[in-house]
Amino acid sequence: MFKDRRDAARRLARALGKYAGQRPLVLAVPRGAVVLGRVIADALDGELDLAFVRKLRAPGSDEVAVGAIDEDARVYVVENAADLGASDAYLEREKAFQLDLVSRRRAAYAPARRRIDPADRVAIVVDDGLATGLTMIAALRATRARGAAWIVCAVPVASPRGAARVRPWCDEIVALATPHDFYGVSVYYGDFRQVTDEDVARLIEAPPVSAPD
Repeated sequence: MFKDRRDAARRLARALGKYAGQRPLVLAVPRGAVVLGRVIADALDGELDLAFVRKLRAPGSDEVAVGAIDEDARVYVVENAADLGASDAYLEREKAFQLDLVSRRRAAYAPARRRIDPADRVAIVVDDGLATGLTMIAALRATRARGAAWIVCAVPVASPRGAARVRPWCDEIVALATPHDFYGVSVYYGDFRQVTDEDVARLIEAPPVSAPD
């Protein structure tokens, strides 16, 4: 469906064209979405910052999420977390682990850069796809708590369940595709290579450029 993240970003930027000229703040979820965020921010003449959110993993499984946490320690936990083995004590340990990781990554990606304040601005929260939607919910809640005036969830592809789950947490959702036979985000990209920490640091500090056609 998409050649790579840049192809997806160009298409998403066109779908977000009405925000050009409003200097939106584009908040990208590291690492993969930073590629999209850079293209979209440049295309809309906006600013780019990072939306640090982390999945809270179920005990014994890095793939199963029981919730998510943002860098200000706000937590979203699914109702059945206890059924998945996530006790209160386990969640406290997992939250501490993920917050430490977030702190170290922000320091590595942009050590001399202050967080951009979204207060009273259009904020576009970008990820390269939505599966469960849990990390996106954490990012949207964090953006709302920081005072954004209008919040857009923007993704190239989303599961119908993920899109429905995040919809109440934003003012608008822009998803280019919501296939009913959703199998996972990577399936919809020809090239879904890993984005490195070095890539993120370079993209977040890159000077704005005109988006390619």
